[in-house]
Amino acid sequence: MKKHKPTTPSRRHATREDFSGLSKKRPEKGLVKVLKKRAGRNNRGRITVRHKGGGARRLYRLIDFKQKKMDIAGTVKALEYDPNRTAFIALIKYEDGSKAYRLAPQGLKIGDKVLASEKAEIKPGNRMKLKNIPIGTEVFNVEILPLAGGKLVRSAGASAKVMGIEGKYVALKMPSKELRKINKECFATIGALSRPEHRYQVLGKAGRKRHKGVRPAVRGSAMSPVDHPHGGGEGRTGIGLKHPKTPWGKPAFGKKTRRRKSTNKYIIKRRK
Repeated sequence: MKKHKPTTPSRRHATREDFSGLSKKRPEKGLVKVLKKRAGRNNRGRITVRHKGGGARRLYRLIDFKQKKMDIAGTVKALEYDPNRTAFIALIKYEDGSKAYRLAPQGLKIGDKVLASEKAEIKPGNRMKLKNIPIGTEVFNVEILPLAGGKLVRSAGASAKVMGIEGKYVALKMPSKELRKINKECFATIGALSRPEHRYQVLGKAGRKRHKGVRPAVRGSAMSPVDHPHGGGEGRTGIGLKHPKTPWGKPAFGKKTRRRKSTNKYIIKRRK
C-alpha cells in the first residue's frame, strides 16, 4: 500500500495500492463489451438498489469462469486491473491460439503455464476436480453444480480450504468460516485470489467513493416519518422502535433472510 503526503485533509489518511506489477496495456479487444449504466434500476426504470449512480465509465471484461478448455495449456500473457471486481485478472493465451480472461491467483506471473484438467499439477492457476485436490489445499472460483462455472470464492484475497472427502461430497471451509459440502465432481482453481491488500484500502474522501458509482446514504433517523420508520422527533432522538427497520418497514439488522431451506443439508457448520 502507498501512503500519500498529507497535502490536503483528504490525502492525510488516504492509501493506494501498488499496481506496478500489472501490465500497462489496453484491455483485449473481443474480450470486452460496453457496460451500460443502470444506476440500480430494473427493466421498468424503478430503483431496486439504492445509493447507486454516476461513477467512471467502464468496459466489462468477459471472464471465463467455466474454463471449458480442458487439457489445453495456456500461457499468462498479461496481469490486468479490472474495474468491475476486486481481484486482478490474467489474460491467458491457449495453445490453439484463443485468448480468455481468468481470475488471477496470488503468485501467478507473466509467462506461467496454467491448465484445466480433471487431474493436474497442484500449483496456483491450475483448475481441477475437487475430488483430486489434496486436503488442506486452498482453492477459489468454486462451482456449486458440476460444469456450471465458478460461483463461490471470487473476491480479492479470498480462498476456501479443502477439509475432507466423504462419499460424493467434499467439505470446504469457506472464507466466512462456514463448513460446507460441495459435490466432488465440481471444479475449483488452486490458490488464493490476488490483491489481498484491497481490504486495507482507505479512500480518504467522498469523491473516490463517487468515482466507484456509489451515492451518499442518509440515516433513517435524519429523515421525516413519512420517509422512514426511524424518522421524526425533535433533535437527535432515538428511533422510537424496539427493533430497527428498513425504509419499507421490514425488520433489519439480525433478521434471518435465508429462504432456501432445501440447501441446509449442505451446511455442516454455519458461519459465525
